[in-house]
Amino acid sequence: MIINRQFIKETLWSSLAVTLVMLSIFLVVRLVGFLRDAADGDVPVESILILLLLKLVTYIDVILPLMMFVAVLMVLNRWSRDNEMAVISASGIGLTNFLKPIVILVLIIGGLAAAFSFYISPLSVRYAEEIEEEFKTRSDITGIVPGVFMETRSGNGVYFVEELNQKTEIYDNVFAYSTTGQGADGVVVAQEAFQRTDARTHDQFLVLKNGTRYEGVPGEKEYKIVEFETYAIRIELGIPPAPSIPVKGYKTKNLIKSDDPRLKTELVWRVSKPLVVPVLMLFAVALSKVDVRRNRLPNMLTAFFIYFSYTNLASFAVALMKKGTVQTSWLLWMIHGLFFLAAVYMFYRSSRNKPFFPRLFQPKPKTDLSLQPS
Repeated sequence: MIINRQFIKETLWSSLAVTLVMLSIFLVVRLVGFLRDAADGDVPVESILILLLLKLVTYIDVILPLMMFVAVLMVLNRWSRDNEMAVISASGIGLTNFLKPIVILVLIIGGLAAAFSFYISPLSVRYAEEIEEEFKTRSDITGIVPGVFMETRSGNGVYFVEELNQKTEIYDNVFAYSTTGQGADGVVVAQEAFQRTDARTHDQFLVLKNGTRYEGVPGEKEYKIVEFETYAIRIELGIPPAPSIPVKGYKTKNLIKSDDPRLKTELVWRVSKPLVVPVLMLFAVALSKVDVRRNRLPNMLTAFFIYFSYTNLASFAVALMKKGTVQTSWLLWMIHGLFFLAAVYMFYRSSRNKPFFPRLFQPKPKTDLSLQPS
């Protein structure tokens, strides 16, 4: 049917626009956080983009249901505003005829949400955790920002690099200050430096070239001055430990095989993410039918209230399961079931042009006595 094809087409295009807006907001918020970490020296500036993309992929399975929910509301509300829904209803096509395209959209978006929830999002979490762990275990020089004085993580030193050559990975005009436990201070200045890893021990060294080292106790006259051509500072010992992967980064097959309550909770949460899609789609279709003579704002507010109530209650149930307050997943499935029944009820009432909440007491019609025969 032409209407069904047009509905699917407009919904997908609207969902794409909504997704771009939501992702832009997400990227800006996360970018500010990563730039702050880079300024603190926790992550290299050149690695912000890959971390940003990995974090984005992690939340796609949560963004997809909201994206489609808003897209369906936008399309059908625009049709109601332009009186297209009135023409469609006058042609004998009701809301039940939209179930077929809704099923197609649910299969598309639900399938994508399931793919991200079960495989792609956990994979991105593992990669992001490995990268962040590598950044944490790297030397202090790795996270350096040229032109900024940086404090070492141990708090007993400061370093400064004037410039970094991206092609040769050579630091120009290096300054390093460190203090020992015996009260002596050491200052090293060098024209250039680079990193080197020992092939046998895997220890990492910062190799300084053509510089001077000053060492002594503050307040005393005697200082040791050493000029060098090559000076190596060990900056990391051995192979870093394997990163600790969070539960949300575990493979789905490992969650299925495990009897750990925490892993079972994560599995239930991954299963519930795609189940949100058909329920929200029913709500969207039921709430999108608007009387052109009335304000559309109440329906939109109701739609977003339902979405946030649904998702927050589901997240709350999962949090109770993680804390051990609720031993099984019955509360989460009960929430899904109640919202599904509410969506079916609202769709049924809306498809028959009935209010969602009928009046319990209908006023009796007044009779005009003047028209009755005497």
